[in-house]
Amino acid sequence: MTDFLARLWAMIVKEALQLRRDRPTFAMMFAMPIMQLVLFGFAINADPKGLPTAVLISEHSQLSRSLVSALENTGYFAITRQAATEAEADELLQRGEVQFVVTIPADLTRKLVRGEKPQLAVEADATDPATTGPAMNAVNQAVAQTLARELSGPLAAHRPTEQPVDVVLHRRYNPEGITRYNIVPGLLGVILTMTMVMMTALAVTRERERGTMENLLAMPVKPIEVMAGKIAPYILIGAVQVFVVITAAELLFGVPFVGSYVVFGVATLLFITINLAIGFAFSTVSQNQLQAMQMSMFFLLPSILLSGFAFPFRGMPGWAQAIGEVIPTTHFLRIVRGVMLKGATAAQMSEELAVLGLMLVVVMALAVSRYKVTLD
Repeated sequence: MTDFLARLWAMIVKEALQLRRDRPTFAMMFAMPIMQLVLFGFAINADPKGLPTAVLISEHSQLSRSLVSALENTGYFAITRQAATEAEADELLQRGEVQFVVTIPADLTRKLVRGEKPQLAVEADATDPATTGPAMNAVNQAVAQTLARELSGPLAAHRPTEQPVDVVLHRRYNPEGITRYNIVPGLLGVILTMTMVMMTALAVTRERERGTMENLLAMPVKPIEVMAGKIAPYILIGAVQVFVVITAAELLFGVPFVGSYVVFGVATLLFITINLAIGFAFSTVSQNQLQAMQMSMFFLLPSILLSGFAFPFRGMPGWAQAIGEVIPTTHFLRIVRGVMLKGATAAQMSEELAVLGLMLVVVMALAVSRYKVTLD
């Protein structure tokens, strides 16, 4: 029994020493649960508030101002823009700059005085039903409370038990609030991030472990050429994955594709290349394939939680949104959902495309510089 315990203790000490020498793995064991606790505890919010809202006010009266103020007081609406025309309001929704457009008609007060029932239109970008659902439910209550307070004097007779104003809710781009319309396009970004980063993260570390790195070092090729040669085959693999996901989205899940395939293709090519370059950069830092895999998973977690895929992006606190803005998946999901569900054009997605282009340049420069350090 004593010999058994001695041998067991020797094995425990051996494993502890090996773990202590592998500092990246040791650090990852603590960093991963801490990051999950922070993200799930502070960054995730299933009931988003302060959603950007545009108002189209055709009647400037005390009643219209009270209605706008009541919507803001619900906490769900933050008036950030005032549209002059319906076309401008529609463009704001199309670009994703606002989540809601509230239209107050020109004859609101006059119809109330006549005993008619005017319409108050609330249009919502319903590509993500989880973002708009709670806010839409708060509209009727806010309008009812405002009218009960404002209908005084000559309008006091128009305080019926039923709603004197017909609140018309338009769920744009996803009228039925189908969740898969939001999830399936977003899943494309997550799949590409997971596979592209992971596959290339193993590229250089595999060469190092197999002992073939010396062959690469002896070849008369530049670092940029090595990186391009490493990631080029995976671009084709990514293209096949995109084809499978989009085909399944349309045929199996009935997700519409109303936009341009060209815009979608350009954005997808940029996104695939960015992820491949990120994986290549990880491979130059990692000492072995286990570390490369761990770094890939560490990058994947915030890509899922902070990109707007799993939870509403606008429901997260400011610091979490700031981190999300530097994650490529965030901008890719905006483009994919905009093109597929809204029919957004290249001009409307120009800012997101420009951000992906800038990210590609920065990540490739970082990957090449890291590979040069590896050579040295």
